[in-house]
Amino acid sequence: MHQREMAEARANEGGVDSSVSNKEKRNRRRPLSPEPRWPALLALLALGGLYAALPTALLVGGPRWLLLLIVTLLLVPAIIAQFRGNYSFSQVMGYILNGVVTFTLIWSLTLLIIALPARTITPRQLALAAAMLWVSKILVFAAWYWRLDAGGPHERDLTPGHSDGAFLFPQMTMSPDAKTAAGEQDWSPNFIDYLFLAFNTSTAFSPTDVMVLSRWAKVLIMIQALISLLVIALLAARTISII
Repeated sequence: MHQREMAEARANEGGVDSSVSNKEKRNRRRPLSPEPRWPALLALLALGGLYAALPTALLVGGPRWLLLLIVTLLLVPAIIAQFRGNYSFSQVMGYILNGVVTFTLIWSLTLLIIALPARTITPRQLALAAAMLWVSKILVFAAWYWRLDAGGPHERDLTPGHSDGAFLFPQMTMSPDAKTAAGEQDWSPNFIDYLFLAFNTSTAFSPTDVMVLSRWAKVLIMIQALISLLVIALLAARTISII
């Protein structure tokens, strides 16, 4: 017991808090080669721009640039926290950002469904709105896959070589020799990989080259495919009624 007290005293003298958990220490550690965050930032800004281009009948409320303003205001502290090494706060802000754009997308999709039988928007506006919401849906789900898989981007940065997660990418099934030959020894998925997954789910209604392992990921994949199928079915029904 005496030796343990002396060890804790030396740790406190050296500026180390023995009460800090290993997870907190891990979150504070700065990765050697962090994944670039700018594709995810551009996706969130693009969501704000797509929302601003929707017809007035599909807006949640307020001015057209409201979502873009909210996203920008939330991105600023998230970026500052990332550069300062406060990764936990940056992760929380990322969840809030994804929640805001997801709520807006769901609301606009609901308004689109209501507008179809009511015919409150023209066929041209309907086609453009459906296309923009389809693209928005891909970006939103890609942001969630990127944010949730294997603990998020920061946790993936701390683990050289992606070997465990909610999705089984083809690179994860390659042998060590094949990875070396392809220059993918420490391969880890970036935002583009999750964007590709979300795009395939919206077009083929299922992932193509990526296996889905986790239950939460399977639920999100099913929701995304269901939304795509619903939008296409509603548009087809509206087109047939016009003809």
